[in-house]
Amino acid sequence: MERKEDENRVPERIATYGRTSRIIEKHGFAFQKRFGQNFLVDSNILEKIVAGAELQPEDDVIEIGPGIGSLTQYLAENCRQVIAIEIDNKLIPILEETLEGYGNVEIVHEDVLKVDLKRLVEERCGNRPVKVVANLPYYITTPIIMGLFESQVPLDSITVMVQKEVADRMQAKKATKEYGALSLAVQYYSDPTIVTQVPPNCFVPRPKVGSTVIRLRKRTKEQYAVADEKLLFQVIRASFNQRRKTLLNSLSHGLHIPKAALEAMILEAGLSPAIRGEALGLDAFVELSNRIAAGSYGLEKKGI
Repeated sequence: MERKEDENRVPERIATYGRTSRIIEKHGFAFQKRFGQNFLVDSNILEKIVAGAELQPEDDVIEIGPGIGSLTQYLAENCRQVIAIEIDNKLIPILEETLEGYGNVEIVHEDVLKVDLKRLVEERCGNRPVKVVANLPYYITTPIIMGLFESQVPLDSITVMVQKEVADRMQAKKATKEYGALSLAVQYYSDPTIVTQVPPNCFVPRPKVGSTVIRLRKRTKEQYAVADEKLLFQVIRASFNQRRKTLLNSLSHGLHIPKAALEAMILEAGLSPAIRGEALGLDAFVELSNRIAAGSYGLEKKGI
């Protein structure tokens, strides 16, 4: 797709404090706390996001929450097409104005948690692998990321800006205080890499906490031989619901499996019943869940 912009002229950058303020004032835009809206006003951070996403000219990009188009502008200049999904109807006319010069941007007014992303990618991208790039609202970071992984959308990678604390949990290693169910879920589906840290003064309005840009490169399913994926995550969640309890007690309570049977499965997996979930790596959880799946205590059998 060709852009309307004169290729010899660099478009005015949206991501400056001055232009962002003018756009907000012109449209009388009011920030909505329920959407977690914070607009980037630092071009250096935007350049790092684009570099971290490893965009190529032939890439198709899904952007979640484009805001006023600050990041969208950079994405459009570095890939084949951008499909920008925005929930706030008050931002649609602003995006149509700020991104008018880009013929390779499509604005989709939808809730990303409700839109059929698989169908969208099939129709707009010919079902080619896509890269997702986003500045995610903190309050729905996990549902969006897990929804993407579980959606069967052909993903290449997800490069997102999230609250620093969440990024720390995503890449946490076992036996650390940040390690938990989110760490294991993200690392089951992807290889997480920190791209850059983003201080609060890079946003309008300024958030109370720092942010981190993290790239999640999608793993191939063949990496882990899992008998029952749903059961695997049920085992992981049960292990961390009361993380100071032993693995035996946590799983017995969370999965409603008799302790004697469960202890035998834990021992068969080469683990101590007295170990805690936070000491187990993903391989150990896979092995244990496969043992449980092979027995008579599968997830469906117990109605969990």
